[in-house]
Amino acid sequence: MKINWFPGHMHKALKEIKEELKKVDVVLYVLDARIPLSSLNPKLDELSENKPVLYILNKIDIADEKRVGVLKEKFKGENKDYISYNSNFSKNTLILDKIKKLAYKKVEKYQAKGVKPTIRCMVVGVPNSGKSSLVNNLCKKAKAVTGNKAGMTKSGQWLNAGDGVEVFDTPGTLYPNIENEDVAKKLAYVGSVRDEVLEFNSLAEDLLKLLKEKYPQNIERRYPNCQTVLDIAKLRKFVLSGGEIDLERASYMLVDDFRKGRLGKITLD
Repeated sequence: MKINWFPGHMHKALKEIKEELKKVDVVLYVLDARIPLSSLNPKLDELSENKPVLYILNKIDIADEKRVGVLKEKFKGENKDYISYNSNFSKNTLILDKIKKLAYKKVEKYQAKGVKPTIRCMVVGVPNSGKSSLVNNLCKKAKAVTGNKAGMTKSGQWLNAGDGVEVFDTPGTLYPNIENEDVAKKLAYVGSVRDEVLEFNSLAEDLLKLLKEKYPQNIERRYPNCQTVLDIAKLRKFVLSGGEIDLERASYMLVDDFRKGRLGKITLD
């Protein structure tokens, strides 16, 4: 199944990100902790190459923390750091502290002059990774548009996070021609691709196959003795008028169960 979704506003957003990055001290790179590696956008990596980066491993509350722990070291280095994050419970002071550490050169320069600097951050990530929720938490008010659908934020905006930190919220961006089919599917599983452009029955079958391979106990607990989406539809007695099995309803239910964490804590990368 070929998945490719790159609407015009994303092309515009990448140009805007490139321009605004000139003003930025630290990049806040939001990743979905269920697919942290697949959440990396090569275009964003390229644009933020020379900037300090704080990777926000978001939605940790519905991710497999043990698996994420194995991957964490990939996001730590001389000019980069990471933090696990749950937008409902995590303390923003931890993020602000890490931002200041990454921007230490600017902080030390201004402190030597007896001046408190303003640290400017840009929030980037694929659609539906939780960027705007992070911004709203940092700014303590619902200023950025949020939602559980990809593509809610259409343009960037600078906002005051307090404590000498400003953040620039950007639209979620994918990249044209996602060549790795496994990456494209994982982005679709978590809702980073608009559902309207997907063939949902095929997507659900692929997700079920992957989950049975990586988390068989989770599937067995939720859908006992089910090998296919058809089995799930029969288990839940999803039947259309006339007696036909409602595969579409079962497909949407399976994907929604995964997205909402009803299948347990899962990380697919």
